[in-house]
Amino acid sequence: MIVVSNTTPLIGLASIGGLGLLQELFDEVYIPKAVFDETVTFGRGEGRAKQEVSRAAWIHVVEIKDRLAVQVMLDEMDLGEAETIVLASELNADWVLMDEKKGRRKLDQLNIPKIGTLGILLKAKQLGLIPTLKPEIENLQKSAFSISPLIVEEVLKIAGE
Repeated sequence: MIVVSNTTPLIGLASIGGLGLLQELFDEVYIPKAVFDETVTFGRGEGRAKQEVSRAAWIHVVEIKDRLAVQVMLDEMDLGEAETIVLASELNADWVLMDEKKGRRKLDQLNIPKIGTLGILLKAKQLGLIPTLKPEIENLQKSAFSISPLIVEEVLKIAGE
């Protein structure tokens, strides 16, 4: 299975000590250079995310081949999102980890399956990797992770919490 991640799921999961869930769920995750730079080099990720992403041997940084496709998307979204979507196309990804609305809409247009941070946590709970979802979501919210209350309510309902 090929999984490509954008920056926000990496930072969000690392902020609650859950980055390892990605390895448990998917074995390996691919990220474009822009996502690595946003998370590690330029440090959008807090200390924990920088350290965990840079040390995770199961996270592979891949250079984008189609720079023109990235440039075209920059009118609609930031560099990390654009590179994530182009990399997903280049690798024929099975899943893209993306939380941003603009990126998710573009993935829909391209018929590329997506899952967000809450979806990852829900899947982890369904597989017994975490016991409950609500405390994880509350921890995400405490770490300044922006989540729609309606989405939280829907995910908790699906999880039976």
